[in-house]
Amino acid sequence: MKRRRVPARVVDAGAIAAALLDSWVHVDPEDRMAVVCALLAVLSLTIRRRLPFLTYVLALPAAFVTDAVFATLAALYTLSSLTRHRSLLVVCAGAFVAGDTTSWSWPAPEFTDLTDTANLITVTYSLATAAAPVFLGQLVQARRELTLRIGEISKARESEQQLLADSVQAQERARLAREMHDVVSHQVSLIAVRAGALQIGNRDPETKEAAATIRRLSVQTLDELRHMVGVLRASGSMPMELTPQPSLTDLPRLVDNSGIDVELRTDLPDDLPPTVQRAVYRTVQEALTNVRKHAPGATATIGVRHTDGLLRTTVINTARTRPALPLPGAHYGLIGLRQRAELLGGTLSTTATADGGFQLCLELPVQGAT
Repeated sequence: MKRRRVPARVVDAGAIAAALLDSWVHVDPEDRMAVVCALLAVLSLTIRRRLPFLTYVLALPAAFVTDAVFATLAALYTLSSLTRHRSLLVVCAGAFVAGDTTSWSWPAPEFTDLTDTANLITVTYSLATAAAPVFLGQLVQARRELTLRIGEISKARESEQQLLADSVQAQERARLAREMHDVVSHQVSLIAVRAGALQIGNRDPETKEAAATIRRLSVQTLDELRHMVGVLRASGSMPMELTPQPSLTDLPRLVDNSGIDVELRTDLPDDLPPTVQRAVYRTVQEALTNVRKHAPGATATIGVRHTDGLLRTTVINTARTRPALPLPGAHYGLIGLRQRAELLGGTLSTTATADGGFQLCLELPVQGAT
C-alpha cells in the first residue's frame, strides 16, 4: 500500500509553528534584539524551499543571540537537502556551533573556554546538534535522487520490453507474410488458372459465367493478398490501410459479384461518414457470404434507409432450396460485425423469418446527414 505524503504546505506550517513556540519559550520579550532575530528566523522559513541559503543566513543570527535554535536548524536541514556543496554545509554547521557556544552579550561577546572539560562537552553537543540536520538532509537528498534513478531505470526497462515486443511482432509478421505468399497466394493462383481454363474450355453459358466470376474474384483476392503481404513485411513502420476502404458506392458491384439473386434498395444521402459506410458495406458482405454458405439457392433483399438520424440496414434471405455444403469458417463474422456496430453506437440483431429464412438488421446513429 502506497503511503500518502503530507502536503508541503502542511509541513511548512508545522515548522513555522514549532519555531514560534521555540521562540516564545526561549526568548525574553524585554530583549528587543533577541526578539527581532527570533522573528526574522521564523519568517525566513517561508522561503526555505525556494531560497535555502538565504533562509539559513537570515535564521543564523538567532543562534547567536538567543537559545531559540529550531528555525536555524530547520533552515540548515533544508539547505543540506537541496545543495550538493558539502564544503558549504561544513561552513554553515561550523557557524551554527560558533553561535551556539558563544554568548553575544553587550558590549562584547564571551567566547567559550575550550580548555575547560565542561565546555568541551558543550561544544561536542553543539557539533552533534548541527550534524544531525546536515546528515538527515543529505539522506533525504540521496533518497530523492535514488527514487528518480529507479524511475528512470523502470522507464528504460519498459522501453526495452516494448522494443522486444515490437521485434517479436515484426518476426511474426514476416513469418505470416511468407506463409501467405508461399501457400495462400499459390493456391488462389491455381484457382484463378483453373477457372480460366474452365471458362475457355466449356460451352455451357452458365458454367462459363460462373468460371469467369471465380476467376475475377480470385484475381481480386490475389491483389489484396499482395497488398497485405507488403503491409506485413513493413513490420508496422507506418500505419497503412490494408486495402482501399469500400464505401456505399461499391454495394452494387458487391451484389453483382455475389452469385445470388439479390434485390438492392437504397435511398441514402451523400454525406454519410466513411466509418458508417464501411460498417454497412462489411455487414452486407458478411450477410451475403453467409447466404452463399448456409442457404444455397436462396434469394436476398437488401434495404438501406436513413430516417431521423438513424441508418437502418436489413438483409433478408429466403429459405435454402438445396443442401448446404460443409465449408470451413471461423464463426467470428457476426461477432465482429456486432462489435463494430457497438463501437459506432449502434446495434446488430439477427432473427429467423417465418418462411425458414434469416434476417440481419444493422442500426447506426448518423449525425449531420441529410
